[in-house]
Amino acid sequence: MNQPLLIRGGRIIDPGSGLDKTRDLLIDEEGILRFIDMNSVIPESDYLIIDASGMIVCPGFIDLHCHLRQPGYEEKETIATGTRSAAKGGFTTVCCMPNTKPALDNPVIIKLVQDIALIESPVRVLPIASITKGRQGQELSDFKTLASLGVAGFSDDGSSVVDENLMRKALEECRELGLPLIEHCEVPELASDGVINQGRVAKKMGLKGIPSAAEEQMVARDIRLAGDTDGWVHIAHASTTRTVELLRWAKSEGIHVTAEVTPHHLTLTENEVVTRGTAAKVNPPLRTQADINALVEGLNDGTIDVIVTDHAPHTRVDKECDIAEAAFGISVFETTLASLMTLVHSNKITLNTLIDKLTRQPALLLGKRDGITGRLEDGKAADLVMIDPNREWVVDPEEFVSKGKNTPLSGVTLKGKVMATVSRGKLVFVDELLSVR
Repeated sequence: MNQPLLIRGGRIIDPGSGLDKTRDLLIDEEGILRFIDMNSVIPESDYLIIDASGMIVCPGFIDLHCHLRQPGYEEKETIATGTRSAAKGGFTTVCCMPNTKPALDNPVIIKLVQDIALIESPVRVLPIASITKGRQGQELSDFKTLASLGVAGFSDDGSSVVDENLMRKALEECRELGLPLIEHCEVPELASDGVINQGRVAKKMGLKGIPSAAEEQMVARDIRLAGDTDGWVHIAHASTTRTVELLRWAKSEGIHVTAEVTPHHLTLTENEVVTRGTAAKVNPPLRTQADINALVEGLNDGTIDVIVTDHAPHTRVDKECDIAEAAFGISVFETTLASLMTLVHSNKITLNTLIDKLTRQPALLLGKRDGITGRLEDGKAADLVMIDPNREWVVDPEEFVSKGKNTPLSGVTLKGKVMATVSRGKLVFVDELLSVR
């Protein structure tokens, strides 16, 4: 039983229902959401009360791509620290990638993650199983058994499935299960030993680049295979102009392809590597402003379906070294909303589009499993986030809940802040400046 919560005067935005209106919300002791009339007479002594004036209240964010690192890499992150970080970032559901040790390729490990999450996580955790055993790209995992455990999809994230026949078989199996094959698109021969985007900055710094073609050639292959098999391929972390063009064409042809993009690929260019060094090293690499423009356009016209974090925490040892040796990845949960709000404040995307790509759209890709609808629904368990769109704050990674302090945004002033998160009817994060009485 939870203490009931009364949220007064927030601007309620729910893209799923089209609601955009200032009103009050009540969350009862069972965690059930109730819409109530503004200034309804409520015995306030029975409730925790939040004055949400000037704030936005929307469905809780859903992340289809993150790395919680457990089991095997607990020095980087644990399910407990990662999901508390997610809650601080406004996420109420996260899907964790299988590049753990051991990989999430069998029922025992999937169940382990689910059991730990049930005890230690303030938000829902849906595992993504590996496409191949051990993520070795040689033998398919037991898709049917893993699907029966409720996995969100299949991926060898960090690696592509290079063997075309194996990829074809995987798509055929996923088709029968109605689940996505989430593909990290990269031709190994083109990307091998690459450090940052192939281009002007790499040349200036004397670093081996990762060409756009490394991504685009694999995207083209996977689109073709999805068309041949009627399978569902989901392109992970799209990063180039040509990838957007390929996705747009595939959708126009009726091929079952969906795609995601990260906050950093929408807001940061390869120039960040010059000043931020290893903190800006990520795979796929940060690209050019032209690529950002294409990704934003793809987000706006529906070519790109969802925004994900690709939260990839690392230790200081992983990052405080020569850039050629440093690990790829950025700790993203706690900066996602604010970094994306730069696109809203600069009129690149609308607030409604931003919320839609973090809530309703990912819920649709999940098939609304476990009651996850990405909506605010009267009479249903409350998953919501409260946002102050105008609050300015300076990113200090030492204040991250995540173990991963690796961010290229350290010291940057951002505008927009998650103030509170409610997951399954329970208040799981409250900003220190938010008054709850």
